[in-house]
Amino acid sequence: MTIAGDLAKWAISLKSGEIPVEVSHAAQRHLLDGVGNAIAALRIGVVAPAVDVADALGGPPEATRLGAPRQIGAPAAAMANGTLVHGLDFDDTHAGGLVHATAVVLPAAFAVGEQVSASGAEVLTAAVVGYETVCRIAAASPHGFHARGLHATAIAGVFASALVTACLLKTDHNTATNALGIAGSSAAGLLEFLSTGASTKQLHAGSASMNGIIAARLAIAGATGPSTVFEGPNGIYAALSARESDPTSVTRDFATRWETTQITIKPYPSCQLMHVTLDAVAAALEGARIDPASIVEIVADVHPDSADIVCEPAEVKINPRSSYDAKFSLPWSTAALLIDGSIGIDTYSASSIARPDVAALAARVRTEVVAADAVAADAPGRVSILLADGRELAGRVARSFGGPDFPLSDAALMNKFFLNVDRDDTLSQELAMRVFNLPNEKSLDRIVELAALVADGD
Repeated sequence: MTIAGDLAKWAISLKSGEIPVEVSHAAQRHLLDGVGNAIAALRIGVVAPAVDVADALGGPPEATRLGAPRQIGAPAAAMANGTLVHGLDFDDTHAGGLVHATAVVLPAAFAVGEQVSASGAEVLTAAVVGYETVCRIAAASPHGFHARGLHATAIAGVFASALVTACLLKTDHNTATNALGIAGSSAAGLLEFLSTGASTKQLHAGSASMNGIIAARLAIAGATGPSTVFEGPNGIYAALSARESDPTSVTRDFATRWETTQITIKPYPSCQLMHVTLDAVAAALEGARIDPASIVEIVADVHPDSADIVCEPAEVKINPRSSYDAKFSLPWSTAALLIDGSIGIDTYSASSIARPDVAALAARVRTEVVAADAVAADAPGRVSILLADGRELAGRVARSFGGPDFPLSDAALMNKFFLNVDRDDTLSQELAMRVFNLPNEKSLDRIVELAALVADGD
């Protein structure tokens, strides 16, 4: 057996009763977070091109693009939904693999689940398969894809989508293995957006979700893919990772290790790699506000793997060219937090990122690269804020908030959801409760209907 074969065998044989309660609960939390993030992106219009293209693609009435009143083809719906979930960079992150899990799992689970009229329990089981798949594949090469200039979410995500689809379409083991092999040829996603501030990163999750569904359909139609797509001499790790990998870890300890419970729900709509710095700033202030004009310098420790992404080049990080530039700028985001007292979706609006006072304070942020035993997204954080009167405020955190050691409570998650959808009424509450209790749903029909009503804003 190959890794793809073992992974496929586990996935298609997994039964809902075999999933621990805490794993199912975690998956439901992440799906709820994903729906809220998608509606927020839709109402703000940040990924309008992807939504417009998906709607124009149309196709047979199989699945619903979140917020839409009519069905389109499942691949098109998944493309739009993946882009929507990831559009604000407010979606969850698995630290070990540095992947946005829900952005590639939810689109396939919802689109194909709706297509085949799957029950909520079936959709949730497929989603757990997707979460385990995307996290395990990425974590087998920590920061390896990023070091090659590639987006791990786009690479690992296509396999998750393919396997979610294979499970919901109830394929056999060989077909699911072929789906993974075919998906490997669509594993891609350049980090070059960091050089220009372009919005291509928003599209990566949507493309991976769509391509995974298509890979599974091709396998069902008789196309074949290499079963050695992971460990082969030209498999994804040999071809796409710049660091040493452990492909065998993908299928290790299925019965005892559940990566679904290790995914962080973001408290800030920005790159996960600088969240620990923002948390350290909050710890330094301890709820107090200081006059930004009194700040002489802010010094922050940064993990070596984070520095190139959120700290360089310095000029761009101080004066972001776009919302995405700002979302990937530790100096600018730190300055915004110190000036505003909080960071939310509006922090990264076009008018906000043009503020000269934030840029001026960002120029006083200095970073020091400090090695850590942990991966970048799970490293400790430290900041020192030097004030004009000679005082020094120091903040330290063991790791960023929202992860398995410091999770958002269910109540805090609900609050994030209601803020994202910009309403807390009967419709939004029903939508949240239905997603949060997905196994009790006979189908996804009412959930997608409610999402459209909530997104409508009336």
